[in-house]
Amino acid sequence: MSNNMVPYESRNGLSKKGVTAIGCIAGGIGLFVLGSLSPVAGIVAGAVAGVVGMCALASKDPEDKTPGAITAGAGALTIVSKLPIVGLLAKPFLGLGAVILLGVGIWNGVKFFKGLKARS
Repeated sequence: MSNNMVPYESRNGLSKKGVTAIGCIAGGIGLFVLGSLSPVAGIVAGAVAGVVGMCALASKDPEDKTPGAITAGAGALTIVSKLPIVGLLAKPFLGLGAVILLGVGIWNGVKFFKGLKARS
């Protein structure tokens, strides 16, 4: 094996960073969209997200557990943020979650592209 080849673990880790970056960025944008919906549409979309998250949590694959928990939590937070009184307290957390997901996605994207550059 020559010195310029990257071990399998590095390629596997690099691909995980890319997938994480795309998922987190999409999730952050999704939370911003969920936060901007009307109350009725927000409750329906939050319920759908919660059910999708619960289905992922019920999966036998351990790699589905974390995204499932995040999706279920985002659905629950979306529903709560659309309720009349409690929503005033929950809405900032929806925006904070979106910003955090975007930040994690951008961070992993930067690490992914640095890893690609190092391989070339």
